Amino acid sequence: MSPMISSARVKLSDVAERAGVSVATVSKVVNGRYGVAKDTIELVQGVIDDLGYVGNLSASSLRSASTNVLGILVADFEPYSAEIIKGAATVTRSTTWELLAHAGGEAHGWERRSIARLGGTLIEGAVVVTPTTSDVNFIVPVVAIDPHYGPNRVPTVDADSYGGARAAVQHLLSLGHTRIAFIGGRGELDSSLLRENGYRDAMASAGLEIREGYVRESRYDPDVAEAIALDMLSLPERPTAIFAANDVTAIRVLGAAAMLGLRVPSELSVVGFDDVPQASLVRPTLTTVRQPLGAMGEAAMVMLLDILAGIERDTHVRMPTELIVRESTAPPAP
Repeated sequence: MSPMISSARVKLSDVAERAGVSVATVSKVVNGRYGVAKDTIELVQGVIDDLGYVGNLSASSLRSASTNVLGILVADFEPYSAEIIKGAATVTRSTTWELLAHAGGEAHGWERRSIARLGGTLIEGAVVVTPTTSDVNFIVPVVAIDPHYGPNRVPTVDADSYGGARAAVQHLLSLGHTRIAFIGGRGELDSSLLRENGYRDAMASAGLEIREGYVRESRYDPDVAEAIALDMLSLPERPTAIFAANDVTAIRVLGAAAMLGLRVPSELSVVGFDDVPQASLVRPTLTTVRQPLGAMGEAAMVMLLDILAGIERDTHVRMPTELIVRESTAPPAP
C-alpha cells in the first residue's frame, strides 16, 4: 500500500500506482473514454475518491489560493438536515465565507468520498451531518453533527437524545399509559441507541416490562415505520401509545392509525423526536422532543470557524432537548 498522498498534489500517476493500472487507463477513466472494463473503472474511481484527485484546470488553480468556501455535507436533503443547513447559513451570512450545501448519498462512508472530492479544491472546511465513519484523516477541518459513532476524535455537536427520550416516555407515563411501544431508527447510530436506552430506562423506572413486539427498528424509513405501526396496532393487546425516534416516522404512525380507524389521541397517543416544521402542521399536531436543529447548525459552523482561526475551545457541544406537548397525546381510553 502506498503512503497517504496529500490531495493537494495528487497526480494521475499517483492514482495509477495505487490502482495498479497504467496512467493511460486512469486518463481514460477520468475523461470518460471507451476501452476500459467496468471493474477497472470502479477500481480507479474508488482510488480517485480516496485520494481526492480532481483533474481539471479550474480545480488546480483553486489549490493555489483560498477558495473562501465552506461546506455543509449531508446524506440527503430532508427536513432534519434542512433545518441544520438553515442554522449554519445564518452564521456564514455575516462573514466573508460562502457556504456550499452538498448531498453525498446514504452509502456507508459517503462523507469520506464527498470530502475527498470537494476538500482542498472547492471547500476549506466542512460541517458534516451524521457522518457514518470514525475517520479523522480528512484533508480539511471537519465538525460533525450527530455522528453515527457518537462523540469521538472529530469535533462534534449533538443533542441530548437519551434525556429527550426519557422525557417523552415519562410524559406518556404521566398520562396513564403503560402499553407504550417504541419505533427506533438505525441500530448503528449512536443517537438512535440513546433514544432506545432512554425509552427502556423510563419504562424500567416505572416498573413496567416491555411487551413482545413493542420495540422495532425502522431505520428511519417512513414506509417501514408505517408497516411496523400497522403490525403493532394489530396486536391482540395493542399499544395505547407509540414513541417514534424521529418526527418523519411518527407522522407515518399517525397515518397508520388513520388507516385502521383509530383516533389520535383518544385511542392512540403518538410522540416523535426532532420537531421538524411538519410536526406542527400535521393534524393532530405532533407532540415531540425538540432538538434545536437550527442552533446545532449554528454551533457547528461557529466551531468550524474557530478551528480555522486557530482558536482553542471545547470541541464537543451537547445541546439540550425539550418536550413539546401538542395534540397527539392524551390519557388512554378507559
